[in-house]
Amino acid sequence: MNASGWERQRPGGRLHLRALLARGRKCPAPNPSTEYGNLGMDFTWVTGRIAVGGGIWNAGNMAVVARAGVTHILDMQVEFDDTELAKLHAIQVLWNPVGDDFQPKAGEVFQRGVDFALGALDQADTKLLIHCAAGVHRAPMMALAVLCSLSWKLDQAMELIAARRPLADFPEVYVRSVERFLEQRVLQTTKRMGP
Repeated sequence: MNASGWERQRPGGRLHLRALLARGRKCPAPNPSTEYGNLGMDFTWVTGRIAVGGGIWNAGNMAVVARAGVTHILDMQVEFDDTELAKLHAIQVLWNPVGDDFQPKAGEVFQRGVDFALGALDQADTKLLIHCAAGVHRAPMMALAVLCSLSWKLDQAMELIAARRPLADFPEVYVRSVERFLEQRVLQTTKRMGP
């Protein structure tokens, strides 16, 4: 992939963050007693305003999400649309369903998600939850695209997500999909700016 260390893989083609960390790269450890720890439901704050997690599924869990201050949800799961559950709490939802099928993901999926996320984060006092069914593949993949669209370097964003949410896994095909989206985004920006 590149010289940053992500070329190390474990069986199945998944990128192996542990190998990178074992070589001395430092990541801040999650602390459950702070705003960056787990909140009882299965989601974890990776920044002060962006959380990554698993499915919400019911009104009780949506109430937990609302009490955590989440104002926007980027729902990546095919399995369930959170829109109706969120209405009671005035939480805005983008249902951006994509299968966890270890296949390349289209740039449009990332574009919709990143546009929604950046629009949410441009507003004062907003918090974004990016989730899928388990919070292992699709949500971390979209969080990676969002952080990189906020000028994070890919390897640093992966380290942050994995450090804060150890469940997160980055299948190579999903990382490549994010890289292709980011390359397209740069090309589109360059074309808009002109020569």
